[in-house]
Amino acid sequence: MMHLAVLSVLLACAVSLSSSAVVLENGLPILWAHTTEQMSDLPKQNDILNPDPWHYLHRMSLYRLMIAATNPFMGSMGTDATDSPLWGLPLQLAWMVTSGRLADPTGATTCGLETGDNMCISTQSWWGCVNYLSSVLPFLSAVQQGFLGPDLQVQMQVPEGVVDYCTTYADCATRFPDVMSKWDAFFQGLKSASESPLSDAEKKDALLGLNWAAQLASTHSSSVCDTRKSYYSSTEQSFFNSWLNSAEYVAAVHFHSNIAKTVPFISPLPGRVLQENDNFADLSDEERHTLSIFSWMQSINSFLGGTLVSMWQKAMCSVQTREKGREMLEQLLLDPRFATSSFVSLVTGMATGC
Repeated sequence: MMHLAVLSVLLACAVSLSSSAVVLENGLPILWAHTTEQMSDLPKQNDILNPDPWHYLHRMSLYRLMIAATNPFMGSMGTDATDSPLWGLPLQLAWMVTSGRLADPTGATTCGLETGDNMCISTQSWWGCVNYLSSVLPFLSAVQQGFLGPDLQVQMQVPEGVVDYCTTYADCATRFPDVMSKWDAFFQGLKSASESPLSDAEKKDALLGLNWAAQLASTHSSSVCDTRKSYYSSTEQSFFNSWLNSAEYVAAVHFHSNIAKTVPFISPLPGRVLQENDNFADLSDEERHTLSIFSWMQSINSFLGGTLVSMWQKAMCSVQTREKGREMLEQLLLDPRFATSSFVSLVTGMATGC
C-alpha cells in the first residue's frame, strides 16, 4: 500500500511550515486516491478483518469505506457525492497529518515525521488519540449496523504494549457505551430515514442532529487521551482545548460538514504544531485570526462560567435559528471585520427568544 509516489505527494504538500496545511488533493482529502475501496482489501487474520489504524492510509480507508457504504442513505443531504456530513471527519484527519499533529510528540521515535515514517500515526499523539474516537469507533458501529456487509468481524491492530485503545465493537461499547450508542443511533437513523414521511429538509436536520450528537460524544470522551497532553507546549494545549470547545458551537447548529462547507473552516487552522511562547510569525493572517477567535471563545465562555456555550445551545432551538447560527459562526470565524461583541449580544437575544 505504501510506495514512493505516496511519500512524494505528502512531502510536497507538507514541505512548508509557513503556509496553511493542505487538506485537499484533486478535491478530496489528501491521499484519498491511495486508500482502500473494498472491505476485502483490508488486512485479515483468521477470517477477522484486521485494519491498522496507526497507518494514515488505513485510518483514512476506514472513512472511505464508511462514506461509500452510507452514501445511498444520504439523499436528503444533496445530490453530490461529497455531500455526506461524514466528510468532515477525513478532512480533519488530513489536516492533522499535514500539520504534523499525528507525529510522536515525545521525540522517542520517528513515527509521523517527514524524516521517518510519515504515514505512521503515533499512539502517543493527543490528536491521533482524539481522532481514534471519531474514526475507529464510528467505523465499528457502521460494521455492527450492517452497512459494510453481513457477518463481518473486525479487530483493529494495536502496537505491542499499548493497552488503552479499544479494538472491537464489543470492547469499545464496554469502554465507551455513550459514544457507541450515539453512533449506532445515527446509523440506525440513516436506515429509517428512507421510510420517514418527513420532508428532505426535516430529514436532513434530524440526521445532522444525530451525527453531531455522536461526534460530540466522541469529543467528550477525549479525557482518555489526557495523559498525552503533557508532551505538548502550553500554547498547543491551549489550542486543542479551544478546538474541543469550538465543537460545541458547531454541533449545536447542525453544521452540514460536507466537503464544500468544511474546507473553509479547516484550511485556516494552524498548519503546524504550536510551540512554547509561540509568536505565530510564520503563520498566515487567516491562521492567526482562527487562533485568536478560538482563544476568545474559550476565554469568554470560561469567564461567563460556561454560560456562553449553554446560551448558544439554547438559542439553536429551531431549524431557523440553527440556520442563523451557521451564518454567525461563518462570520465570526472567517470574517475578521465581524465584532466579537456583536456575537455575544446576538446570542443573548436569540436565547431569550427560545
